[in-house]
Amino acid sequence: MSLDKQHSFWGSLSPLGGLMGAGLLVMASARLSWAVTIAGSLFWVYGFTSFTFSLLSSIGAGGTEGKRFFPVQGRTAVYTCIASFWGSIYLFLFWLMSPFAALEVFMLLLLVPLFCANSGIVEQAVSESSNLEENVSGAVSQAAILTCLLVLFSIIREPLSYCMLSFPGTYQGMVTIMYFNKNSFFPIGVFATSAGALLLLGYIVCLYQYTKSYVLPGIGDK
Repeated sequence: MSLDKQHSFWGSLSPLGGLMGAGLLVMASARLSWAVTIAGSLFWVYGFTSFTFSLLSSIGAGGTEGKRFFPVQGRTAVYTCIASFWGSIYLFLFWLMSPFAALEVFMLLLLVPLFCANSGIVEQAVSESSNLEENVSGAVSQAAILTCLLVLFSIIREPLSYCMLSFPGTYQGMVTIMYFNKNSFFPIGVFATSAGALLLLGYIVCLYQYTKSYVLPGIGDK
C-alpha cells in the first residue's frame, strides 16, 4: 500500500500500526522534558526535510525533469543527509538555549533524522502524483501523530517511574512542574526501565489493534 493512500494514524506505516516510532516512544518517554524536546525536533526535521527534498525533486519544467535530480538508488541516502542537516541545526539552536538539556537528549536528537528517513516519506516525494504541499503536509502529519503519542506516553510513564513531571529549561536541563507523593499507590519504578516501557507500550498497541480491527475495521485503508 502506498504511503499517500494510508491513514496517518491507522495505516500500516503509522507509529503504532507499523511500530515505526516504537524506539523513540520507549527511549524518549522516560521524561516529559525529553518528550517535549524530541517533539520539537520531530516537527522541525520532518517539515524542513520534506520541504527541501520535495523542492529539489520538483526542479524542472512541470516537475518531470526534477525526478531525475537525485539518483534512483540513492534517494534514501540523500534524504537521510538532508534530515541529518536539519537535525544538526535544531540541536545547535537548542544547545544555545539550554546546553544541559541538549546534552540529556543528545543521542535521541541524533536518532530523529534516521526515523524521518525511514518513515516512507521519500517514496511519496518522488512519486509522479505528489506535489510539494501534499508531501510537507503528510510529513508534518506523521510528526504530529508521533509527537502526540510521545507526549501522552511520557505523561503516563514519568509519574509511574519518578513520581514527577518535568519540563525542559533552566541551567539544570529540566525543571519539575509537578511532584507526586512517593507514598502514593500508583508510582511503580519498573516503568523507569526500557522493559517496563515495552510492557506499557505493548498494552497500548493491543488496545490500538483491537480498536482498529473490531471497532473501526478498514479505516487503515482510507
